[in-house]
Amino acid sequence: MSEYFYSLDARKHYKDLEETQKNMFQAFRNFNSEIFEKESALSRKVKELIAIGVAHTTQCPYCIESHVRAAKKAGATDQEIAEAIFVAAALRAGGAFAHSTIAMGVLEEMDGLEKGK
Repeated sequence: MSEYFYSLDARKHYKDLEETQKNMFQAFRNFNSEIFEKESALSRKVKELIAIGVAHTTQCPYCIESHVRAAKKAGATDQEIAEAIFVAAALRAGGAFAHSTIAMGVLEEMDGLEKGK
């Protein structure tokens, strides 16, 4: 994929970030590597599917691209990748649904104020 809201050539600035804070940049790379590349309770495929869902929630085009590629390499099917996206969509929708209680509470409060006039 080559077209994003954020240009792909913007990634060249990662080098600037690295030069500005070498230790922190390397710490981030080490942390990321530790999570995704080391054997652990979750398989690489499962980790990448989780990452795809999170990437769709955070809406990072670079993360979506890289984790879809990594998931495919780890053996994820197109169906599994699509399902991870729908899981993320359901959670985002669930957040809106849960926060609806705030709006309903405000309306209830306003109705009470109007009745008290």
